[in-house]
Amino acid sequence: MQTVIIIGAGASGMMAALTAGENPNNRVILLERQQRAGRKLLATGNGRCNLTNTGAALGHYHGEDRDFAAPALEAFPPQAALDFFHGLGLVTVTEPGGRVYPLSDSANSVLDVLRFHLEARGVELRAAEPARALLREKQGFTVVTDAARLHADRLIIACGGAAGEKLGGVQDGYELLKSLGHKRTALYPALVQLVTAPEYPRSLKGVRADCALRLLAGESLLCESAGELQFTETGVSGPAVFDLSRAAATGGRGLALAADFLRDYDEAAVLALLRQRRESLPELPAGDALTGILHNRLGKMLVKYAQLNANTPLRELGDGALSRLADCCKDFRLPVQGTEGFDKAQVTAGGVKTSGFNPETLESWFVPGLFACGEVLDIDGDCGGFNLQWAWASGRLAGRLGT
Repeated sequence: MQTVIIIGAGASGMMAALTAGENPNNRVILLERQQRAGRKLLATGNGRCNLTNTGAALGHYHGEDRDFAAPALEAFPPQAALDFFHGLGLVTVTEPGGRVYPLSDSANSVLDVLRFHLEARGVELRAAEPARALLREKQGFTVVTDAARLHADRLIIACGGAAGEKLGGVQDGYELLKSLGHKRTALYPALVQLVTAPEYPRSLKGVRADCALRLLAGESLLCESAGELQFTETGVSGPAVFDLSRAAATGGRGLALAADFLRDYDEAAVLALLRQRRESLPELPAGDALTGILHNRLGKMLVKYAQLNANTPLRELGDGALSRLADCCKDFRLPVQGTEGFDKAQVTAGGVKTSGFNPETLESWFVPGLFACGEVLDIDGDCGGFNLQWAWASGRLAGRLGT
């Protein structure tokens, strides 16, 4: 009988514990600093828990060496994750874009089936008991908590990252692994709201729009995305923004966000729509030129952005003015001032250097018996279930303990 201690009862830690618990020769102890397991899991997908994505290929992941993630993702792809959860009794539904949610639409369903099976497999969950220190011994490790000194033959670090501090985001994992000789990269918030020049977002707070987005450094394209954008008090949010937020956090200063609010129409087609409106409603104020095309508040803002007088009748706007408005619909720009930071981020970009671990097992190259999985490592994914897929896949691989 060997003792396996897993530090961190988030998604990857619970998966590692369930996997290690499949071996009857393992005594599995799961330590969690929070009062209960899986608090961050409950917040994913706006409380719905986007537990995986059917298109979770390596191209959706980032890190100093994203290829490091390939063995884990290939060994436990999305279908394997779905089979695993179906085996736990979870019923799921797949939505457009490959996003998978519990049929109940509640993250509690995911956490509950995990919790039930942790208990059924005899995993000893010790909540509100953070690991304070790790000591390497001749045979295994000593894990020091406020309540005890625990011996571990095998040790898995699954503490997560620095994102979402109020939900349990910490830097414990980095510090614990550092004490055993591992190093980390710089940390940045990812899947997070962008802070922009406030004039237009503030007036549009709460407005949502489907659009194509480009993140620019000068006129150089850093990355692009498409989907829902939501205006906030301080900038912009939404899935399409989250997909750009990693590049915005790491891209330096002088960035701008360019939004195309009519991505299914080229500029000539937008201009044709505006000309048709001018012809059919010549007395309509310019402020209503985009009514029926875009959200009313967004349309009025774009008229202002195009420097048109909202009270001017359309008949008085020449093709030059309409062309300028069409251009604004297709290329509305907001200077990016930063991100909302780790507290509001869903994921940490950066982490413990993957070069210190064997990608085939997730075991440390220089500390035998030490494994790591999940967000604590320098791997992060795009918005849409990719990060939880990495948590399940890496937790599954680490929990096999090199076997």
